[in-house]
Amino acid sequence: MIFNTMARDTIILECTVARKEGKQPSRYMASRNKKLQSDPVEKMKYNRFMRKHTLHKEIKS
Repeated sequence: MIFNTMARDTIILECTVARKEGKQPSRYMASRNKKLQSDPVEKMKYNRFMRKHTLHKEIKS
């Protein structure tokens, strides 16, 4: 059998705007390659509680 040898890591993205305002943050699960992307991930994702796109940053899992 051939296995995928890439170093994929599962991460959690959490809304930073909702956290600052004291509202419920939205969370997404994603994956990244540890060898190619060493810095924390930041993406614009939809926050259903605030009903708009906000900045989501990687949190420690």
